[in-house]
Amino acid sequence: MAYNEETLARIRDQMAAVPALKEKKMFGGVAFLVHGNMSVGINGDDLMVRASPDDFDDLVARPGARPMDFTGRPMKGWITVEPLGFADDQALAGWIDASLEYVLTLPPK
Repeated sequence: MAYNEETLARIRDQMAAVPALKEKKMFGGVAFLVHGNMSVGINGDDLMVRASPDDFDDLVARPGARPMDFTGRPMKGWITVEPLGFADDQALAGWIDASLEYVLTLPPK
């Protein structure tokens, strides 16, 4: 599946200053890893967000968000966000910040 190049560029811009950031093609899209842990990514037009278990319910209640489900079973700790949920840069930054807040607490891989 192809991914939205415009959204990819927006993510790159917003994550440019994140230390130990790597971009990797995965799942037919692109993922951004911090210290080896996946934080956010894009698949098709949707944003993929790794979320803290403590914040998951609040985050998945945001507009355009739902639990990530690639295989028919939701993936624990992962959220899919439709484009309306990150339509402006402030909304995208909110998703990235929420993910980074959690991912930066994880041990490096």
